[in-house]
Amino acid sequence: MAAEPLLRVRNLKKYFPIRGGLLSREVARVHAVDDVSFDILPGETLGLVGESGCGKSTTGRSILRLIEPTSGEVSFQGKNVTTLDKRSLRGLRKEMQIIFQDPYASLNPRMTVGSIIGEALVIHKLAKGRRAREERVVQLLETVGLSADHLRRYPHEFSGGQRQRIGIARALAVSPKLIVADEPVSALDVSIQAQIINLLEQLQAQFGLTYLFIAHDLSVVEHISTRVAVMYLGKIVEIAPAKELYTNPKHPYTEALLSAVPIPDPTIKRKRIILEGDVPSPINPPSGCRFHTRCSLRVPSCSQNDQVLKEISPGHWVACQVRTGVATA
Repeated sequence: MAAEPLLRVRNLKKYFPIRGGLLSREVARVHAVDDVSFDILPGETLGLVGESGCGKSTTGRSILRLIEPTSGEVSFQGKNVTTLDKRSLRGLRKEMQIIFQDPYASLNPRMTVGSIIGEALVIHKLAKGRRAREERVVQLLETVGLSADHLRRYPHEFSGGQRQRIGIARALAVSPKLIVADEPVSALDVSIQAQIINLLEQLQAQFGLTYLFIAHDLSVVEHISTRVAVMYLGKIVEIAPAKELYTNPKHPYTEALLSAVPIPDPTIKRKRIILEGDVPSPINPPSGCRFHTRCSLRVPSCSQNDQVLKEISPGHWVACQVRTGVATA
């Protein structure tokens, strides 16, 4: 029997109001996340990819309720996260943590590393006394590849890669089941990126972690993900097992993204797909398929019918009427 999803997201929406005029009335809305649904199974990594501004980070933060979703349902271990009160949500925070994108901005410069990592232990009352707390922090530092000597240092004394390791240790402090990794390597040098990705994989195997891994670099996502979801202008356009998506992409947008990934072997030739036009505004997104304004395969019905994910092979879902054979001229 298939395992029950650890996280279930259904019809998640997040609209940001734009206000104007003397009375600051709502004059428009940014459709940041618009009807997103997916599941994450225990122990797997779902990669969420797409270009900047497509709604990836907003999706991750809405799931954790760091920002309040406009509508939709997020279920974690069968509990509806979107309806929990503040007290119940705080109790659930131990199970769901986040690693932020910017290791320079996500750590308080006035706090020592020991205080940063140990803060969650104090809030959730997971360590009795200062000595027990420090022992746990040292253990976490060593787990992420740092030493006990770093306990009393400040963030400015560390490199970007070391700071991200501190951020990972902070997320691990409460022994979570789900970690939302919000572009955790995009601000790091390429050589350091590989070290952090390898560390995340080791921690996943060691602690049985489940990841929602948000990124715009498809080569990074390929390495760590079990399945990959491709997002465009607030909607998911394709979900598939990682190997299947990279070898057999079906959505035209996924094909264009993959064509831009550099290949280290100069003897392999790949046709570069150049998309026409610019990304439409999320304030006034196109009708029908959101990608139809830039798609070379579009037919008249693409601008009229909403895109719906359809399963074309086991576990491979595509929101393209042309590729799934339901488009009409």
